[in-house]
Amino acid sequence: MRMELLHKIPTGCKGLDEILDGGITIGDVSLIYGEAETAKTTLAMQCTVNCARKGFKTLFVDCDGTFSPRRLSRIASEGVEKIAERIILAKPRDFKEQTTIVDNLTGYLAKGFSLVVFDTVTRFYRLEVAENPEKTFELNRELNRQMAWLAQVAKTRRTAVLLVSQVRSVFDSNVSTEPVATRVLKFWANTIIAMKPTENPKIVKAVVEKKPGASKKAAVYLEIGDSGLSEHVVQRT
Repeated sequence: MRMELLHKIPTGCKGLDEILDGGITIGDVSLIYGEAETAKTTLAMQCTVNCARKGFKTLFVDCDGTFSPRRLSRIASEGVEKIAERIILAKPRDFKEQTTIVDNLTGYLAKGFSLVVFDTVTRFYRLEVAENPEKTFELNRELNRQMAWLAQVAKTRRTAVLLVSQVRSVFDSNVSTEPVATRVLKFWANTIIAMKPTENPKIVKAVVEKKPGASKKAAVYLEIGDSGLSEHVVQRT
């Protein structure tokens, strides 16, 4: 049986998928960033599960140690064994090992791969900068090279690349947050989704800050539940 040609990978959140015209785009680099406990990894895993449900494989590069079979089981709900077979997990221990994975990416992506996830793509970079501040320029250049290669792989191998990033505080007239290595990540990302906390710890605001063909930001509220993220429906009385 011929496998369907994949163009979008749904996030599983109706409102967000509508803003994204169906989900994460094949051939593009997408960035999810936000503070801790804003369901960034959950959103990335939902994309991974939905990719598997369509019969395609994912390379999930777990830099944070946050990928767990238990979480996968909750998100997948059913058919988890078949879904797990379509997920290849890589766990680099430092920035050097992350570099090796990036450089050898085309070797990992055998036929049937449609998604590559890096969670969190800036973790080891941030640790290296903290330990060796004198090498910041060199590390920035290396991270930029990695992002350039990921963008090329996404386009040439018809694979969606999904990056998850930590944030840093930005102090101007107000305090805001930006992804670590902001300029590098935002330059290479075709789509940018900012996950923002709300007063309710179970509700997050997903802001699509950048999307091909869109000139304005769009947002949707998502609810964090036992089985993952879903659109938050406001009860009207």
